[in-house]
Amino acid sequence: MKENSKIKVGVVGVGHLGRFHVEQYQLINVVDLVGFFDIDIKTSQNVSNMLNVKSYDCLDDLLDVCDAVSICTPTSTHFEVSKKVIYKRCHLFIEKPITNNVRQARELISLSKKNNTLVQIGHIERFNPAFFALNKENINPRFIESHRLSPFNVRGTDVDVILDLMIHDIDILITIVKSNIKLILASGVSVLSDKIDMANTRIEFESGCVANMTVSRISQKTLRKFRIFEKNSYTNIDFLNPCVEKYILSNERPKNDFSYVVINENKEKYILYDKPKINLHNALKVELQCFAESIQVSEEPVVSGNDGLRALEIAMQIRDKINTKAFN
Repeated sequence: MKENSKIKVGVVGVGHLGRFHVEQYQLINVVDLVGFFDIDIKTSQNVSNMLNVKSYDCLDDLLDVCDAVSICTPTSTHFEVSKKVIYKRCHLFIEKPITNNVRQARELISLSKKNNTLVQIGHIERFNPAFFALNKENINPRFIESHRLSPFNVRGTDVDVILDLMIHDIDILITIVKSNIKLILASGVSVLSDKIDMANTRIEFESGCVANMTVSRISQKTLRKFRIFEKNSYTNIDFLNPCVEKYILSNERPKNDFSYVVINENKEKYILYDKPKINLHNALKVELQCFAESIQVSEEPVVSGNDGLRALEIAMQIRDKINTKAFN
């Protein structure tokens, strides 16, 4: 494909998330949105009329005119749909998680390499304005704490809360912590569905870093916070209301009113407060634009299939720990 030529893109599945893909692709200059496919005829007609986009009656017909495809179908269908896309030599954007299990994910990655197709996984928090604003250089975490809470929504219950919510924080965690995992402990419970609705995990890395992550999809409020503790500093990332706040222990007297004096080893120490400016943007649009641009220049996407596989492997280990407890 020539650099700067438009990418002909289709969307498979136009439920809640797929509609957003259709809307955002229409705003990306390097993309020519050719249409979408959904097995629900009524949904297809509604989306086609509402967004003025062609609806295809057959998936193969859509793939025949595409360079790339967004797969926004239920997780249980990702594997079979993705294989069809790969065999049509189309590049794939697969909403998270990559597949239902690790074996399927590995097979898809192998197939994509054999067929020279790029794969990007929809770990959208990588494109969150707050994460963009974080200075990721020289981060040396000692402890990480994350909370991702949401009210109950039947739409997300095709998978458990680990694949629904926690996998976002798993991806962020392994992006920040450059170390192998030494130990995983986990607990969880089913409350309103037949799958795990609440979960907590403690992950210990060989570097000494420890992460404690909590997720719930039966909360009264929505919360998406990620806290990083380093020697002499603490960083708070708010993914919901994009914001980064950093507190640093320093010998220098602060220049703002947000800091205060502490006593450390009989010397004056100061807490310096920093709140980087956030350049707000639509994370999904940036994510899809990066996908299209990676195709133009034939480069590995920012969030590759292997990234999605690694996050899924850890998620499955967490699930196994919980299920082992449940049956003992």
